[in-house]
Amino acid sequence: MSYYSLPQIQTDAQKVPCTTLLPLPHLGHLSGNPSQTLENNTSLSLPLWLAEMLLIAPAPNTPAAITMDLPPPLQHRVVNALKANPVTLDLRAQAPHFYALGARMLELFEDEDLVEVLLETFRTRAVEIADRASGGVGGRAAGDEGGFLLGLEEEEKRLWEASREGSASVGKWLGSERVEDL
Repeated sequence: MSYYSLPQIQTDAQKVPCTTLLPLPHLGHLSGNPSQTLENNTSLSLPLWLAEMLLIAPAPNTPAAITMDLPPPLQHRVVNALKANPVTLDLRAQAPHFYALGARMLELFEDEDLVEVLLETFRTRAVEIADRASGGVGGRAAGDEGGFLLGLEEEEKRLWEASREGSASVGKWLGSERVEDL
């Protein structure tokens, strides 16, 4: 994504849990503390873009200013729910740009298990999205689409739209009324 990409800006604004390792002068306001210094061992949530800057050590042999943990949408509770059944979890409630957040965090953390869970989640949900968008509901009630659509994160919404448009185009090409009515 580009520097001016709105989805990238929204992803980088996602809050991540951090703990300070050093006193940080002039940053006390980040923890709601009016003092000028953010004290050592302070736990707080920072936007990803700021946490990344503070995580990167300014010079060799200089400690990082903070430690950073995975944000709540990528912590064990959510990962375990995705392993159990990736289709039923409301990813939008976790993070509007869930997959982009996962990709950004994997730039900072090496976590092979998280990579596999995110890939399998996308694969499984993409099949479900394509099936529902093309008119096949896989045995579900036709009125169930509203709840399903509300749980899609932004990339999945684009996939839904592309699947619907593709299905409609194929229907027109084949002259099929069932698909054309979508």
